[in-house]
Amino acid sequence: MPRDGSADAPALDPLQLWLGSDQPRKGRKPAYSREAITAAAVALADAEGLEAVTMRKVAAQVGAGVMSLYSYAPDKETLLHLMVDHVTGELPAAYALTGDWRADLKTTARLQRAHMLRHPWLPAALTTRRVPGPNTLAFLERVLTALRPAGLDGAAKLEVFAQLTAFVAGHVAHETAQAALTQSPERAAAEARYLAVVAADGEHPELAEALATPGRPLTPDATFARFLNRLIDGLDTG
Repeated sequence: MPRDGSADAPALDPLQLWLGSDQPRKGRKPAYSREAITAAAVALADAEGLEAVTMRKVAAQVGAGVMSLYSYAPDKETLLHLMVDHVTGELPAAYALTGDWRADLKTTARLQRAHMLRHPWLPAALTTRRVPGPNTLAFLERVLTALRPAGLDGAAKLEVFAQLTAFVAGHVAHETAQAALTQSPERAAAEARYLAVVAADGEHPELAEALATPGRPLTPDATFARFLNRLIDGLDTG
C-alpha cells in the first residue's frame, strides 16, 4: 500500500477519518493517540516547514516505530488532513457577530490571517482539497451564520467562504515571502534597481506611473486591511 499520498493510494474515506474511531481496531492497547501524533506533526511543521513532515520524523518525535503510525494515518495526505483540522481548533468557533456581514467577514479574515501566520505551512496545506473535520466545520458554521444577513443562497455562501480563505492564504504566503526578503537587503536593493531601470525605459509607462505614485503605508497590517477592504466591499450579492 502506498504510504506517501500518491495517486495509487486508496481514496480517503471521510466517514472513517472523522466519524470513526481514532484508535487502531486490533491488537493491544495503543501507546499513542491520533491527537498526540497529529500534534507532533504540527510542531514539526511549525519548526521546520511542511516539507519536513515525514512519517519517519513524526514517529521519531513521539518515540514510535514508523510502521505503528500507519494505523493512525495511512499516508502523509491523511496526516495533513488531521493537521489542518487540528490547528483549525485554535480558531474561535463562537466569535462575536455584529449583524453586519461585511464587518463580520473582515473579522473572520483577520482571525484567519493571525492563525496562518502562527502556522506558516498552513497556506500550502490548503492548496489541495481538504475534507473538513469537526474543528473546520465548527468554524465554517460560524462564518455561514455571519453571512445570513447577506441574503445569499447556501452555495453562494460556501463560495464566499472559499474565496475569503483562498485570499487570506495567498496573502499570508506572499506576506511571509516578503518578510523573508526584508532579511536580505542586498536582494531587495537589487530588485529596486531593476524596477527603476524598467520604469525608465519608456516601454512601460503604466508601470512607471504606478511606481511614481506616493506610497501607501506598507506595514503588514495596513496592507492586509487595504486588500481585504477591496475584496469584501466589492462582493456582489446579486
